[in-house]
Parts: sequence; C-alpha cells; structure tokens
Amino acid sequence: MKNEAEQNDQSSTKERNLSMLMEVSVEVTAQLGSCRMTMGEVLSLNTGTIVQLNQKATDPILICLNDKVVAQGEVVVVDNCFGVKITEMIEA
Repeated sequence: MKNEAEQNDQSSTKERNLSMLMEVSVEVTAQLGSCRMTMGEVLSLNTGTIVQLNQKATDPILICLNDKVVAQGEVVVVDNCFGVKITEMIEA
C-alpha cells in the first residue's frame, strides 16, 4: 500500500503533466464541404470559377482538431471574421 507522501507526489506529478498538456497547440479547422473533380476540371479552374460542394447550405460544418472530427457547428460572423458556433460534440 502506498503511503501518503507517495500519493501526494503522484498527484503533484499528474497535475504538472496536465498543466503541460494544456499548453500543447493543436490545429483547429472547420470543414465547409468537399467535392470530387477530375484533373481536367482542376486544371480549368480560374478566378471567378464557382466550385459546388456536396454539402447543402443548411448542413452543419465539421470542426476538426489535427484532422480528427470532434464537433459539428454552424458558421457565424464575429467582428467581421468567420467563426463557428458548436452545435454538437462528436463522441470518440
């Protein structure tokens, strides 16, 4: 059985590890939609070309952390910049 000093030391180590983890940076992306194109279509893209995505305007967008989907949301505008309002968290 562990004595109190060992338990306190383990608890302190866990708190330090968690504190370090909270400082780790991750890439957050919002995926609006996607589509498939042939290389011919890609090569014909020009300024002003409209690319139609598979998702409907009413569909939620996907929110990813380091390319892993973690939530769904909707696009909002915050101080003249795009933002995302989370509407549902995705279970792992």
